[in-house]
Amino acid sequence: MFFSLKSRLIAFIVVLFVLSFGTLSFLLFTESRTVIRSYIESSALEKMEEYGSYVDMVQMQIYDVASLVFNSDMAKNWDNALRDPSLPEGEKMLANLAMSRFLTQATNSYTSISDVSVYRRNGLRIGSENQVANDPAFMQESWYRNFFTSGDHWLAAHTDQHERVRDHGNPVVSLLMPLGTFHHATAQNVMKVNVSESYFLEPLSRIHLAKNSTIFLLNEKGSPILSQQAHELGARAIAEIDRIRNGPIKSGVVYLTNDEGQRDILVHKKLGRTGWMLAGLAPEKELYSSLHKLQSTILVVTVVLILVSLFAAAWLSYGVTKPLTRLVLAMRQVQRGAFDQADSLLPPDKNVKSEVSYVISTFRYMVSRLRQHIQNEFELKLLRQQAEYKALLMQINPHFMFNTLELVSSLAMQRRTEDTVQVIEDLGKMMRFSMNTSDDRVPLEEELAYVRHYISILQTRFGHKLGISITEEGKLDSLVMIKFILQPLIENAVKYSFQHQTTAQVDIRISRVDNRLHFSIADNGPGMPSEIIRKLQDPMAASQLEPILRSESWHIGLGNVIARCRLHYGALFAVHIRNGVQAGTCIELILPVQEEYHVQRIDR
Repeated sequence: MFFSLKSRLIAFIVVLFVLSFGTLSFLLFTESRTVIRSYIESSALEKMEEYGSYVDMVQMQIYDVASLVFNSDMAKNWDNALRDPSLPEGEKMLANLAMSRFLTQATNSYTSISDVSVYRRNGLRIGSENQVANDPAFMQESWYRNFFTSGDHWLAAHTDQHERVRDHGNPVVSLLMPLGTFHHATAQNVMKVNVSESYFLEPLSRIHLAKNSTIFLLNEKGSPILSQQAHELGARAIAEIDRIRNGPIKSGVVYLTNDEGQRDILVHKKLGRTGWMLAGLAPEKELYSSLHKLQSTILVVTVVLILVSLFAAAWLSYGVTKPLTRLVLAMRQVQRGAFDQADSLLPPDKNVKSEVSYVISTFRYMVSRLRQHIQNEFELKLLRQQAEYKALLMQINPHFMFNTLELVSSLAMQRRTEDTVQVIEDLGKMMRFSMNTSDDRVPLEEELAYVRHYISILQTRFGHKLGISITEEGKLDSLVMIKFILQPLIENAVKYSFQHQTTAQVDIRISRVDNRLHFSIADNGPGMPSEIIRKLQDPMAASQLEPILRSESWHIGLGNVIARCRLHYGALFAVHIRNGVQAGTCIELILPVQEEYHVQRIDR
């Protein structure tokens, strides 16, 4: 039962732990997520700011080298020497070597610079470390053609097949500048300043948003500058980056929903010198992975504590709710009157150490006293009922004796010797039957024999004016009933019928239907008043024996019989009284069937 003390105690502890730890976990998770988000955002933007300063420094060195070469007399003299058609090839070669040494000096002056090379439209390439080569293959490179057509100055990370002196074939980021002019389309020479990709990539790899996050260095067109794939960002992130790049916002954090329906965090910062941009994308769930682990740990701890609390509640209820439960069951048995079962359900007596044990001890004493009082009351009531029953039984004899003696006296005066002898013989048998008061129950056949003796007396008295018939139906052998039931009813029916007419007709029917014995006495009188019928059929009125004992009215016999039947059979007895359509009254008594081998008295 859910409303038991044990169930409520366990439910209360579970709800208490779930609410407390659930609220604590929710608040801790929410606040921690806010703190972690704020820390990650500020930390990422701060590191991007530092990295932006580093990129500005590297770009400054690149521009310084490019400016040094662009504005140097060495570069101008070299260009003039190559333009002079009269200059011998040997002199031009010396000029190329001098230019190579100058590029070597410029490269060595800056630690971040990997290499500086000059490409001429006639297929000549001059690099540091005395690299002079006349190989027009570089003119087919895409970066070379794009420079003259679109003027792209920055070249993303790539591997230059023609420059393997210092970078050893590793990817480099390059700045392309015209040499000898400011317009890329008319330039005869292209200066290419290379910086190893590692200069940009290594510091960038130290900026982390999450375990699987990536920070992208994007150019002014939104394309990755380093060896990173733009498609890793996703279509929505790329579209958001384009919007930010074209907007006024310099830095910030944006939350996006990716194609899988999960939230991503986009951290961005614009670099002021070249229009480059830093963009980092990380799944939100990875940012809070440690927090989710903490939440799972709290959940596990909560479950463990709930199990421990349930065990503690069960242990506590064993000492509190279990005795109370047995006490409740014992109370229910007391309600039903089963005192022995109630006493067996109560816990054994122990030293009174708590309120529960005191209540159980007091209840046990109360049950013992109540059982004793009920037993005493039952014995007193039984004695009183027996006395009342004997009084009702003895009340019939004087009434019947008076009527019979009056008949004998009348017959004797009329000198009707045979009738007088018959009446005296019938009366003697009836007296012998009535004198046996040792048992209030008799066989049905003896009760019917007593009734036939009585009818014989009545027929002697009234002659042809009285008509009485007895009909028996069903198996009536070996049945028992309480005595003196039919005779008072027949007496009342005959007397009441003769008070209103000169002849009387009484029909007696005895039948057995299933486990019920039916006695029906019908007369041809004028009928019984409805008020008297109501009182006689009322179980409460009929059970009041004292007014019946004091009554001297004409229906004393009928009331006596009904009271005795109710006293003996209790709720198993029923009486139906009804008047005929034209005249007469029919009284039907319904008794439970009792065999001779049944117990002496049924349970009332």
